[in-house]
Order: sequence, then structure tokens, then C-alpha cells
Amino acid sequence: MKAADGPLPTLGFSEWLRAIGESDADMAVDCGECRGCCTSSYFIHVGPDETDALAVIPKRLLFRAPGLAKGHFLIGYSENGHCAMFRDNACSIYANRPRACRAYDCRVFAATGLSEEGKPAIARQAERWRFAFPSAEDTRLFEAVREAARFLRGHAGEFPAGFLPPNATQQAALALRVHGLFHRNRKDAAVTVAEIVKAAGGVNSVVPPGVAGRKTRPRPKKAR
Repeated sequence: MKAADGPLPTLGFSEWLRAIGESDADMAVDCGECRGCCTSSYFIHVGPDETDALAVIPKRLLFRAPGLAKGHFLIGYSENGHCAMFRDNACSIYANRPRACRAYDCRVFAATGLSEEGKPAIARQAERWRFAFPSAEDTRLFEAVREAARFLRGHAGEFPAGFLPPNATQQAALALRVHGLFHRNRKDAAVTVAEIVKAAGGVNSVVPPGVAGRKTRPRPKKAR
């Protein structure tokens, strides 16, 4: 096995879970040689308040984000799946990259057991991560997150229309949001769909994450 394909030890699970739960966290991910998130056909959300990013992204590469208010944009990707700002095997605007890129962390797939279809580079990297479990609480939290992800997939048809996100990235984020329901002692009753919806903040609260994979591709302005 090549070193670049071997296991990647990372944080203790509870420490990682706290970090990714911070809304403004700039996740420190040891990507190594992996460029999966830059080359896996992701649309990158850029919010109206991200002035530093908007200042360095050519306007011709931005297009309105479907379903979001005016001022929200997406960066498209090329025919080979590379982000429009990916040049010479690196992000050409790294210092001013969008919030979505700063927050993206493929360890959500290692945590939840979910995987994005059609994104083999992401799947390979996610399979390499190895969380540490220094305490019994780390193990309990990990099992709660896994159970939350299984519940979302196993009861997909029972949720209100529009609640369950369409792709694994968003589903993983939702599992992390509601894992607390599965962490507490539930000897009295099983978790219900209604509790999941309430814990998530309602049907309309599951917003697309910054990096939003889509099965139906909008028509971005072509890079020149």
C-alpha cells in the first residue's frame, strides 16, 4: 500500500465534532496531496457578505444561486469537474477562498458512513481518515452520528417533502446536526421523524451547505 493511500490519523472524535459544530469554523484539514474537493464537480456557494472572495473571482465565473436570495452566487466547474478557480493543481484564490471551501471537511463522510456517488476522489480520501477515541464518550458520540445517518437514509420516505437533502454532503451535515437525539438515553422510546424535523429547526431550515453537489447542473457562465 502506498503511503498516500494509507490511513490518516486525525483528531479525537469529540474534539472534531466540537470544531465542525462551530458555525464560523475554518476547518484545518490535512489534505496532503488530495485535491478531491477542488476536482469533484462541486458548485461552490459564495454569499453576499464574502467581499474578499467576490473581489477576486471574475464576474463571468459567477452565476445566481438557484433558490437563494439575490446576491448569492455559485462558482461552476469545468467539463473535467475542476473548480473554475483551480489552476496548476492548486486553488488560485486560496487566501481569499469562499467560506464554503474553508468549512468543507470530507471527514464528515468518515464520521457518518455516507458517501457521495460519482466522486471517487472524495470517497478515497474519506476512507483513509481514522478518528481517535480516547474516551468512551468519543465512541458514544461516533455511534450517535452513525445512527443518525442510518435513520435519515432508512426513513427517507417518511420525512416531509423537501426536508431531506438531495445529496450525501448535505445529509451528513444534517446527521451531525441531529445526532444529539441518538446520543441521549432512549430506553423509553425510539427517535421519531417528527423529533428529527424539530431538532433540525423545521422543514425550511435545512439549507444547502457551501459546497453543494447537484444532480441537475445549472448553466454557469463559461470560463474563457
